[in-house]
Amino acid sequence: MSLWATKSIALLRAEADATGEGTLKKTLGALNLTTLGIGAIIGAGIFVLTGLAAARHAGPAVPLSFVAAGIACAFAGLCYAEMASAVPVAGSAYTYSYATMGEFMAWIIGWDLVLEYAMGASTVGVGWSGYFVGLLENINIHLPAALTSAPFRWCEASEVARAVAGCVTPGLNSTGSIVNLPAIAIVAIMSFVLVVGIKESATVNNFIVALKLTVVALFIVAGAFYINTANWHPFIPPNQGEFGKFGFSGVLRGAGLIFFAYIGFDAVSTAAQEAKNPQKDMPKGILGSLAICTVLYILVSGILTGIMPYTKLDVSHPVGYAVDSIPGLRWMGWMINLGAVLGLASVILVMLLGQSRVFYSMSRDGLLPPWVGKIHPRFRTPWLTQIFVGLFAMFFTGVFPIQLLGELVNIGTLLAFVLVCGGVWILRHTRPDLDRPFKTPWVPVVPILGVLCCAGLMATLPGDTWIRLFVWMAIGLVIYFLYGRRHSTLQTGMDGQKSVR
Repeated sequence: MSLWATKSIALLRAEADATGEGTLKKTLGALNLTTLGIGAIIGAGIFVLTGLAAARHAGPAVPLSFVAAGIACAFAGLCYAEMASAVPVAGSAYTYSYATMGEFMAWIIGWDLVLEYAMGASTVGVGWSGYFVGLLENINIHLPAALTSAPFRWCEASEVARAVAGCVTPGLNSTGSIVNLPAIAIVAIMSFVLVVGIKESATVNNFIVALKLTVVALFIVAGAFYINTANWHPFIPPNQGEFGKFGFSGVLRGAGLIFFAYIGFDAVSTAAQEAKNPQKDMPKGILGSLAICTVLYILVSGILTGIMPYTKLDVSHPVGYAVDSIPGLRWMGWMINLGAVLGLASVILVMLLGQSRVFYSMSRDGLLPPWVGKIHPRFRTPWLTQIFVGLFAMFFTGVFPIQLLGELVNIGTLLAFVLVCGGVWILRHTRPDLDRPFKTPWVPVVPILGVLCCAGLMATLPGDTWIRLFVWMAIGLVIYFLYGRRHSTLQTGMDGQKSVR
């Protein structure tokens, strides 16, 4: 019983081609997959991080930061596209790792993906709540503060030293609130939509994506008439004496900050088993959504710094602030808030979708209990695990602060990217004969650059984030050795296709 036992590619493809009761419903085409990616990517990043990166790091050169971050994501995106076409099975990085690096690494990345998808949905739920409350206030509807924020906030030692309001001791501090009710509500709604069916979920997502793309397009077109080119000079402000504060180093530091605005394109790969033609359509969905969102990010950040001096954009809602500050654009204020609310809602939907499909794959392989992979006879969705994931995300989004949740999402995502990039290189050596409808170009250069870029960004994360990652992984290892390893269909030979590296 080897920890490095790999799952047969032939078996994975057979599972992907299976139909009938007990299997996922194949209803998604290339357009659905692309809009799933856009739905996951365009959220708080385009409405929040653009201004923060400009004001704190890159100045008007923030479009260059988006280009740099987009290139780093492209390395990972190309690797995901090859894996999705060669191994078109639900589970994303978990399944790819199982086929290339063995069961132990597959468990590690499967457990790690909880930090990206479930915690990601929780994090975005908190952000959605803030925008939703703001949208209600625009129409003079005010919700009690005790029901619209987390009962705890996270305080750094430096904040305690500065006597920041609400910070008494380092770590978790009470806020006096009871629960973040709007955040819980949106997670519950998106979970219900996902239980009802993948086609219905894709339809809801397509509708939301169309609306928020319309809002983004309106901002780009209308904002172009109010650009003051003086706001772009100097395009790269001089360095302020510290690394990452303007100058070229600021462009790079800005790229590190907004890299996380791209998180989500990999979630497309979790729906591979529900795609009609995954070998051809998965690469289109992954790379298409990444390309479209990169262009939109560059345009929005360029317009934003053109209509408003970058020094004034260090606010939590920079796009809305800029629109409200220009009389000719104030008519768009409610649209921007609506776009942010819709954008974040679709991100939650896709993150919850991704998490349930990873758990479904792990259950199918025996690493999690059978009930996790149970398919609803009518809706043909993994409904029990979808409900469980929804409850998990509802608890965290209603109780914990966004700072604590966001850090876990960042490191979990980057670790997944590293393993997928490495997996492409490994599979090229171990299975050169494998049919690959899409091939990552310039192997091993692209996978190596993907690993280096993502590992480098992981190295910049705070030490306490690494500690939380190790604690989470330790919990996962206990579960694996007590349950997963004992019930693995690969280890017990129940799949009939055992393959050991």
